[in-house]
Amino acid sequence: MEAATGIPRIGEGAEPIESIEWLRGFAEGYVAAWNAGDPQAVAACATEDVVWTDPALAEPARGRAEVAEFAVASLTAFPDLRFDEPGDPAMVEDGSAAYVPWVMSGTNSGPIDPPGFAPTGRSISITGFDVWQFRGGLIWRYEAIYDFNLLATQLGLTPPRGGLAERALVQAQRLRSKLPF
Repeated sequence: MEAATGIPRIGEGAEPIESIEWLRGFAEGYVAAWNAGDPQAVAACATEDVVWTDPALAEPARGRAEVAEFAVASLTAFPDLRFDEPGDPAMVEDGSAAYVPWVMSGTNSGPIDPPGFAPTGRSISITGFDVWQFRGGLIWRYEAIYDFNLLATQLGLTPPRGGLAERALVQAQRLRSKLPF
């Protein structure tokens, strides 16, 4: 059964992962592609019909070309973007999905487009994990899980929790909620 996004539930339609050893090797190659700054190598880790979901995307990327575009945009915004693996990947019991932990770091020295933010010059360090489902030995369904609000706060795009700016935004929201639409 598909979720509201049209993406099948975890494991549904995926091919079983060969082994945990195979998964570790695949994850190493995937991280190496990102750390080499090679959008085509990142996209080559995915099937032609991949559905790639990330909190930074307004809509999932569909297909290798859109995954490569996402990687280009990410590497333009963060030319020193780096992924590290703080632990080993894991598989669900039936091998239909993998969970791959990571730490993403970099400095925002290029524009974030979309939506068009100017570089902030700020550094980020975000912990998250990917959920991968495979077909033909490639990622067929991808979902990144991380705190996007923390990322925006580290970039200075949203105010830090508890500060004056946050309180002002809360007051503005309360006023707006009282206005008719």
